[in-house]
Formats: sequence, C-alpha cells, structure tokens
Amino acid sequence: MTGGRHLLSGGSERGAIYRRLGVEPIINARSTFTILGGSLMPAEVLDAMRLAADSFVDLVELQAAVSRRLAELTRNEAAFVSGGAAAGLFLAAAACIAADTADGTLRLDDLDGGRRRFVIHRAHRIPYERAIELAGGSLVEIGGTDGTQESDLRAALEPPTAAVIYVPKAHLASNVLPLDSVVRLAHGRGVAVIVDAAAQLPPVENLWRFTAAGADLAIFSGGKGLSGPASTGLIVGTARYVERLAANASPLQRYGRPMKVGKEDLVGLLAAVEWFLAQDHEALAMRYEAMVDHFIEWGRERDDVTVTRVGFGEAGQPTPRSHGCLDGATTGTRDDLLRALRATPPRIDLLADEANGFYAAPETLLPGEEEIISRRLAELLDRAAGRGGAVRTRRQ
Repeated sequence: MTGGRHLLSGGSERGAIYRRLGVEPIINARSTFTILGGSLMPAEVLDAMRLAADSFVDLVELQAAVSRRLAELTRNEAAFVSGGAAAGLFLAAAACIAADTADGTLRLDDLDGGRRRFVIHRAHRIPYERAIELAGGSLVEIGGTDGTQESDLRAALEPPTAAVIYVPKAHLASNVLPLDSVVRLAHGRGVAVIVDAAAQLPPVENLWRFTAAGADLAIFSGGKGLSGPASTGLIVGTARYVERLAANASPLQRYGRPMKVGKEDLVGLLAAVEWFLAQDHEALAMRYEAMVDHFIEWGRERDDVTVTRVGFGEAGQPTPRSHGCLDGATTGTRDDLLRALRATPPRIDLLADEANGFYAAPETLLPGEEEIISRRLAELLDRAAGRGGAVRTRRQ
C-alpha cells in the first residue's frame, strides 16, 4: 500500500479496522438488519472461511457438495446457497416461472404468456418482493386488513400462476391464512408455495418445519439468525425446484449470475448452519431475556421512560426485545435522542417505533453492551431535562 499505512496495521482491538477508514463502529441494538452488517460471525465460521480462501476449487462441484450436506443437516430433500435471501427469492421466482421448461432455465421468451403471477397476502407485502419482479414476475395481492378467506386465494389461483409467496410472521397469523391451507389450495391447482423466512431463525425447527408442511421452497438469510456471511442465503425444499433454481444461478451464465456466491461464502454458510444447530438455544433465549430484563429494571428507576417487554422481533421472529416509551415526550424528542445516540462514540443504534418510543433487541448485543446503552440513554435524557444526573425516580 503506497503512500500510507497498510489497512491491517495499527492495532487489533475491536473496530480498529473501521476506525482506520474513518468509520466508527456501532453497538447494534436494532437487530440483524443488513444495513448494519447482519450478525457477527462466530470463530467457527471465520476459521472455515479462511481455510476456504487458500485453494482454488470448482464452484459447481463445491455448491453441489455443500448443498447435499445442508440438505442433510436441515432435514430437507435439497438445499442451495444463494447470494443473500433476496437473491434466493429471485432464484425461487425464476424456478417457478420456468417450472414447465425442459431444463428449468429462465428465458425472456418464457415471460410472454407464461407463469408470471405470484400471489401474496396483503399483510405479507415486503420491500424485498422486488426480487420477484426482477425475475419477471408480477404480484397479485389477496386479503385485506380484516383478514383473508380461502375463497380469496382460490379466486387468485387462476392460470398462469407461478407460486404463492408466504411470509411466516407470527404477529400476522390472525390476519392471514395458515400455511397448511395455502399449501392445500395451491397444490390443488398445481401452484408452488415459496416461504420467505429470511428472519425466522430461531427457532431451529423452522429449518424443516415449513417444507414439512408442504412448502416447495423456504428461504433464510445466512447473515441473520444463522450468524453466517451476510452475503448468503439458504434455500431448502424439493429437489424439483432446487434443481431449477440452481440452473439459473451463479456461477452459470444465467440471469442469477450477478448474485455471485464465492467459495468462502459456501463454506462459511455451511459452517454457520453446523454452528447454529449445535447451540444451546435455551441458554441463548435466557441470555436474551436477561438483557430485556435489564432494560425493564432500568426503566423502573426513571420517571421519564416506561420500558416493557415485547415477545417478538421486528420481522415477527420469536426473539424478545424491550420497548421504551418516552413519557410525555413527542416523536421529535425521541428522534433527537436516537440521533444523539448515533452521533458520538460509543455509537448506539436503536429501532424507532411509529410513535415516540424505541426498541432494543438483544440478539445483536455482546454481553455488557446493554449496560453501556442504558448508561448512555440515562446521560442523554438527564442532559435534555437539565438534571445533570440527579434523576427523580419512580420510587421516590
């Protein structure tokens, strides 16, 4: 590196490599958002990726071998590693559009009069559905704010429907049809069911629960609950559809080529799945609950914020988080607080709600970071109130 210090020189403390670029790291209490880097990869994953980086390999052979092992681990007929969950959604859509072709390859000519319709519940609309449109699909919405009836789905499953997209968010369950009903009705018309479960880990059983219920494909993010490379996604399902989506994916010169998966990503995701399956998930859940309890106890000591427990994450995953509501404050005051948390080290990111509150998610926090957050919140709230640290508590 000419004219300056090498990127890897100058210390090995956490975050040093970012600071040398002038970027201050963040304490992430928002959750496994891609914009913050997803999750932190454990040593087992990093070690596997380093080992994968020291040799050349045939990527088609490696993808096939990794896929076989992932299918075994996740109790599925087939599996595939994509370049992120959104890329997985693109490839799944391509496979369904090209379901009737001889080789399963998506071609532009197939879009004229072919299977292009993708049915989705209104409550399941997500920004990532653009990946379906990128593959040439068009979305057909069913249901309303008061729920969805089986008759709504039956009416939407007219030819040439390619698939039903299902997003299993637990907090939306009362507003949508259950997955088993969707599978029964869709398969009765020869239509595939794709489950977009990007953030639905934990619980570990979800790796096989959706496909066991009859879904043809289920898609997970590699960089969220699995704590693997953020640039990967895990697709599981039937061999028929997995083989077709693989026919449209990198490293082949097909429409999925730009969504490349490297040898390090393939090995890294496999290591992440092995690591995830070996975890004591009950102990992890207890650690998360302890962090949420910390924020609740902190809130009980204050007269300006009320903190409660929420039983699920922002994407409906069954991971608890705390919710803080600024008593008597406005949304603008909350926004000023969150901006101040991000402004100076230690930079902290919390998720705003739709009113004047905020969420703190434990799954992306390292032990002890919950205390850093509560201390910093207290400092900023006291400063805003001009109390200089003399807080009137609820107990007084």
